[in-house]
Amino acid sequence: MPKARVKLASTNIDLLNQVCSTVKDIAVKSGVLVKGPIAIPTKRLKITTRKSPCGDGKATFDRWEMRIHKRVLDFSVNEKVLHSILRTPIPKEVNIEIKIID
Repeated sequence: MPKARVKLASTNIDLLNQVCSTVKDIAVKSGVLVKGPIAIPTKRLKITTRKSPCGDGKATFDRWEMRIHKRVLDFSVNEKVLHSILRTPIPKEVNIEIKIID
């Protein structure tokens, strides 16, 4: 039986967990077996910049970091479930990707 894999990614972990719980609730209410949400390791994008505009003086640096959190949900394919997941309002900050796996 084919399965659907839903990948969610966001820099805001609270919104990500909220969307994960709504997607899981939709699948569980329809009676589909759900695996997840499985946490994928957080990707950290780091940038270090020099504070001084001219380069003279003390060597002081600013360190910036952006964290990208990811979650994966697997469940068996049901057309009704997929339509209801696609209809749910998802914030712009959360990226969603749905794949059908054989």
